[in-house]
Amino acid sequence: MPFIVHTIQDWSKAPAAYRSLRIASGAPAVVLASALALSGCAVGPRFARPPPPTAATYASARIASKLTPGHGEPPQHLIIGRTIPAQWWALFHSRALDRVLREALADNATLAAARATLAQARQAALAERGAYFPQLDIGATAGRQKGPAFALGLLGNLPGAHGLPTFNLYSLGPTVSYSPDVFGLSRRGVEARQAGAELERDQLAAAYLAITGNAVEEALNLARLRLQIDALTRIVSDDEQNLALVRRKFDVGRAPRTDVLAAQTQLASDRALLPSLRQQEAMSEDALAILAGKAPGQWRAPAFRMADFHLPSALPLSLPSALVRQRPDILAAEQQVHVRSAQVGIATARMYPSIVLSASLATAALRPEALFGSSSGVWAALGALTAPVFHGGALRAERRASIDALKASLALYRQTVLAAFGQVTDTLRALGNDAQLAAAEHEALDTARISLELQRVSYAAGRSNILQLLDAERAYQQARLGYARATAQRYADSAQLLVALGGGWWNSSGLCPRLCAARAGHPGRPDRERRP
Repeated sequence: MPFIVHTIQDWSKAPAAYRSLRIASGAPAVVLASALALSGCAVGPRFARPPPPTAATYASARIASKLTPGHGEPPQHLIIGRTIPAQWWALFHSRALDRVLREALADNATLAAARATLAQARQAALAERGAYFPQLDIGATAGRQKGPAFALGLLGNLPGAHGLPTFNLYSLGPTVSYSPDVFGLSRRGVEARQAGAELERDQLAAAYLAITGNAVEEALNLARLRLQIDALTRIVSDDEQNLALVRRKFDVGRAPRTDVLAAQTQLASDRALLPSLRQQEAMSEDALAILAGKAPGQWRAPAFRMADFHLPSALPLSLPSALVRQRPDILAAEQQVHVRSAQVGIATARMYPSIVLSASLATAALRPEALFGSSSGVWAALGALTAPVFHGGALRAERRASIDALKASLALYRQTVLAAFGQVTDTLRALGNDAQLAAAEHEALDTARISLELQRVSYAAGRSNILQLLDAERAYQQARLGYARATAQRYADSAQLLVALGGGWWNSSGLCPRLCAARAGHPGRPDRERRP
């Protein structure tokens, strides 16, 4: 029965190494002889890393590399090709933020679980490599049997042995077994385990990036909320001053009671906004405590203020070709392709014959004290070949299923790359819009402040009514809160860009010592393929 594996249809968007998977056909004897002559050539596809994208930019429209908003707002520059530091949050120059991140990286339970999972995957890969070597075991047996004369003549002198005797038999000795990896079943298994370990390494990097990114986001969110609370507190203070002014005019008969009620309504309305902001502040503090690996009741977040952060004036920007070697989610998707590729090889190798060689050397005797006698030695050497002939189509179906899984992983890899590019592009555009928005909000705040001051003077002189003063107050309130949000958004999107570019995890010596530094596809260096 010929062993025929059909060629996969052309995959127009798959790497060249996967566009044709062909196994030579022929009779089992011919296949076995050819495989032995090739010293055990592994069947199935050989993994090749997907090539980096050819796109030189992230967006079709030009994105400015220098963001100069004006109106007193700090500028920012995008530096193409600059290395992202492992502690990318240090670009914000906040000692309190550095302390929180150190605690998070030391005590976060998710990160600890990812490290343990990585260690487990590495040990599983080492265990799988045991299939490369002969297996040596030592066995001892003791039993009572009834049967014909023993093949080695141990029963020849058994007293009273008539017919089928009953006797005790003892044996002790080593057994060696070895399965030559003729068609690469063991090698593909090891390859799949190693790719799985590298997948867990990338998952660890993703956890590192998520935890650091979320911690910085919560810290900036706390600073933004406190900035808004401070702004709203000052607005409430202004409302109290307005109410006092209206009451003085009412007391001397220069303002109607409706003006007093309107001022009281505005004060109560602004005060009602504070509890919601304080609730958001408390929730951010609790989230930051959990990220730091602490219970909210046992840890208190630093009093982050927006003034404690420095807006990064120079932001590194990786090229698209480098991004696919930096983003842990892209690297994890790539390793998933590697795992699926190796599983195609495993399913293919199972369609070919398997060989098992074994040998044993033992001593056997009817009495324990005779085990080490000169005439008790026995040995055996065996060779077995098992060739699949008919499995009801199961082997072919398993191989087709593994090929379909490989196609799916390639599609998911492409989708992951596209999503990453979209995230970077959106963040770059957001940074440009944030700069313009901050400048506009700053100008609006200055205008609203001047308008409010003029209205207060006008109302005190009796040249305007309370409604005009309250309208100016509301405009100033909105401008103050809008400027607080716009300022905080520039910081948040700067952090988001650093996370979207990979966060420099590959430069972290403490993330996974000796493993990340030795990884095959280190960003910035040519990749060396790991050949099975």
